[in-house]
Amino acid sequence: MARRAPIDDINEDSLEVQDPKTAAAGVKAVMVSMERGLAQAGVTRTVRSMLRVNQHGGFDCPGCAWPESITGKRKPAEFCENGAKAIAEENTLRTVGPEFWAEHSIKDLEEKTEYWLGNQGRITQPVVIREGDTHYSPISWAEAFDLIGEHVRATTPDRCVFYTSGRTANETAFMYQLFARSLGTNNLPDCSNMCHESSGSALNPTIGIGKGTVSLEDLHEAELIFVVGQNPGTNHPRMLSALRECRDNGGKVVSVNPLPEAGLMKFKDPQSVEGLVQGGSQISDEFLQIKVGGDLALFQAFGHLLLEEEERVPGSVVDKAFIEQQTEGFEAYRAARKTIDWDETEKATGLSRMEIAKIADLLAKSKATIICWALGLTQQPHSVDTLKEIINLLLLQGNFGKPGAGACPVRGHSNVQGDRTMGIWEKPKEWLLEALDREFGIESPREHGFDSTEALHAFELGDVDVFVSLGGNFALANSDTEALEAGMKRAGLTVHISTKPNRSHVVHGKTSLILPTLGRTDTDDKHPKGPQFLSVEDSMSVVHSTRGRLTPVSEHLLAEPVIIARMAQAVLGDDHVVDWRAMAEDYDVIRDHISRVLPGFEDFNQRIRNKNGFVLPNPPRDSRSFATDIGRARFTVSPLEYLSAPEGHLILQTMRSHDQYNTTFYGLDDRYRGISNGRRVILVHPDDLKELGFEDRELVDVISTFQGTERRANSFRLVSYPTARGCAAAYFPEANVLVHRELVARESNTPGFKAITVRFVPVKESETETLAAGQTEQADSVSELMPS
Repeated sequence: MARRAPIDDINEDSLEVQDPKTAAAGVKAVMVSMERGLAQAGVTRTVRSMLRVNQHGGFDCPGCAWPESITGKRKPAEFCENGAKAIAEENTLRTVGPEFWAEHSIKDLEEKTEYWLGNQGRITQPVVIREGDTHYSPISWAEAFDLIGEHVRATTPDRCVFYTSGRTANETAFMYQLFARSLGTNNLPDCSNMCHESSGSALNPTIGIGKGTVSLEDLHEAELIFVVGQNPGTNHPRMLSALRECRDNGGKVVSVNPLPEAGLMKFKDPQSVEGLVQGGSQISDEFLQIKVGGDLALFQAFGHLLLEEEERVPGSVVDKAFIEQQTEGFEAYRAARKTIDWDETEKATGLSRMEIAKIADLLAKSKATIICWALGLTQQPHSVDTLKEIINLLLLQGNFGKPGAGACPVRGHSNVQGDRTMGIWEKPKEWLLEALDREFGIESPREHGFDSTEALHAFELGDVDVFVSLGGNFALANSDTEALEAGMKRAGLTVHISTKPNRSHVVHGKTSLILPTLGRTDTDDKHPKGPQFLSVEDSMSVVHSTRGRLTPVSEHLLAEPVIIARMAQAVLGDDHVVDWRAMAEDYDVIRDHISRVLPGFEDFNQRIRNKNGFVLPNPPRDSRSFATDIGRARFTVSPLEYLSAPEGHLILQTMRSHDQYNTTFYGLDDRYRGISNGRRVILVHPDDLKELGFEDRELVDVISTFQGTERRANSFRLVSYPTARGCAAAYFPEANVLVHRELVARESNTPGFKAITVRFVPVKESETETLAAGQTEQADSVSELMPS
């Protein structure tokens, strides 16, 4: 009975609010992990999977991309609470079969939340809905692939879009981009466009690589670690172990965040006596509660103070030899940071000069600093400039290519970094296209394709005939939700390669297919050459194998490489120059191709069978060299920029709850923040509530403003919470509707999920406004019918 899917959906009137927690993990995390596993999958499947997750010969956690040690011994439990929830979701014995689709019409499913949809279980066989149908119904695999071929051949490649989720393994991603380019398009948006695209846009021109430059061991050896715009206690809890080890080794941790998250305060390691009994370990030595969008000003201030200290005591801070030998642009940077407007800096950051100077002193004394960041920095208009300023600071002290130092963008989804390495990118480099053409005898398109935001525009303009989603939930993951959903419904065909129902299946094209696939934990043994395995890349550029061991919930599921191969055959024909069948039958064939196309993957098949995998080349880390267009690292100069709300407004950022991973809701308990049984909440500082004239728990509509336009999200509950002043926070994806499609980060085009200017309207007033607007619209319609 415990494994039955929920019948009831979210009831926002059941919202409960308690005081936020001050420590992460502990016994409670262990209990919740086991409860979720047993409720979804039972004892046997839960225990078998927990023993194999992130272990040698096992499977990579389908949650975050945090690495495991490749030098030390792995713990018996190499997973966190949210990793356990992700595994339970995939291991579930709940199933969505033909009877589910027969019972629930699209009209019915449109009223359900993502929480309800995702908790129904694993999809057991392919289904289709055609124009005019009210329900999905079963379809054979052969008919499904024929239908895809028919639709793709009826249009042009530039009107086809191939989206990728970070859950996709390396081999599948390589086949997927090869299929799109064989067809003739670079329309390859992915989830990285919506999260860490800003990181790549900042890192590539400054240090010559779009990835982090540290290893897990570097975190242990660092003298100083910054954790900026992150909530590791929820989004990548295993990072807390690394931070604790850094502090145990004498290092210091500085957290910079608008919210006082539990994981930034204290960590109760459930695998230690201290964590279970003694109250846990302190994580942050210092906490800077910065305003949303104030990080650029903060790091410019740090640069100013370090250069000021270097002038006072020459040779004490700046690594002059490194700067002279390996960088360009230092003099312009030094001139730009020569002076500072402290009033403006304090306004931008919400921090005092004294607070900033205290942390700058820690920086000046550190000989090995790592700066880590996540989406809190990447989803604002000036995100790329902010990250370039971080690189300036690291270059200033020579924090590349030495132990315990470097840049660390923390990727939030397993293998999102690997997908990009495999060629999932709408703006491919010429060397990649030349290598693909040489290896396969195809002619790859050179014109850039759509990223995720451009795909949203294309949907809105009616320029998408075929949309294929390899995992993910594009409708809810992107910005401007209402416009995107309306556009998706106008597409001729939408295809979703999925494990469980989600919102994108409901706001489908005129014809839509759902193709159920194996998950990470499932065995993949239906091949002429026997069982197969795949590979992934973690946040530290380590590539290792992943092999599922559990019996799939349905005999009708196909592995992702098989689905891509059969789709390609249906579209391009059996006589296509690429041997798709060979790759689907034996994944070693895919890896042999990869080894000849992608640098760093030489002898892929041999090296991936090493129990720890292998580490990809990383010039800044490995040799203190920088493969930029000038052959050196680059200092940059950016003007001061920050977010400022007009009177009566706040700056809103979106965030995950603790019971959530991306658009997947495991439950309704944001335990560390004290929020449960509801998701439509806005966290606001009590002083801001009072100043704006609102009460704690008041029901409001939220209205965002951007360049003279408005977006509205109805019925949110205000919750008094110790956020930074002038700021607010709401859950993703419920607040995505407030993000205008043109509110993006410059250069990267990443949606501005951390830069939303909002005001609140009490629901009663809002109803009056809506009624008045409706009456005006009706009057306008009548006047249009009257003769002039």
